[in-house]
Amino acid sequence: MNTVPRIDSPLNTPDAHALLQGRQSIRRYQPAKPPGASIRAIFESVAHAPSAHNRQPWRYMVVSGPAAKEQLALAMGRRLAADRGQDGDADGLIRQDVRRSYERITGAPAVIMVALTMAEMDRYPDERRMQAEYLMAVQSTAMATQNLLLAAHAEGLGTCWMCAPLFCPDDVKAALSLPADWEPQGLITLGYPAQPGRNKPRKPVSEFVRFGEAEDDPCPTR
Repeated sequence: MNTVPRIDSPLNTPDAHALLQGRQSIRRYQPAKPPGASIRAIFESVAHAPSAHNRQPWRYMVVSGPAAKEQLALAMGRRLAADRGQDGDADGLIRQDVRRSYERITGAPAVIMVALTMAEMDRYPDERRMQAEYLMAVQSTAMATQNLLLAAHAEGLGTCWMCAPLFCPDDVKAALSLPADWEPQGLITLGYPAQPGRNKPRKPVSEFVRFGEAEDDPCPTR
């Protein structure tokens, strides 16, 4: 008789789904730094993320010193102001945007710079396959970073993903003295929440999932 294989999990099903669905973006933090043991536990979970060819191309830098956070925030703010100035935006709006970015970075007890490296990824002679390989590294880093966000949530910590480094990778690399092959992808603020995140509406499953066969659809339209 055929049986369905079972994978034992330390979490029961309701707890696992509660963890996944309970994560929120946190923008205000208590001043206490996350303990080293929690940081270590988070990155142990990051290490178990899937990756293309198992190359694990993700790279992270944890920044908690006030001077380093300010240096990073100022560098990113200068680029933000320059870009918005070229767009012709009003000076007052630019200053508000720069100030908001500065406060988010320097106001968090720790920030984690997310990067990828192509150093161990495959190489091809044509651009088409190299572009696919690069996207595989991006996808791998994104999956690892989702592990990071969920592991932080499991540790009672809050996080918020910032995409801004994509707009100023060279400024981020210079501010943090990153290795030449590290390509910044994002920034995560980290700390104990000072207030809960906002519950934002989510699309129903029917809007982003299609089932190839009608019998596979667990919620058919009636």
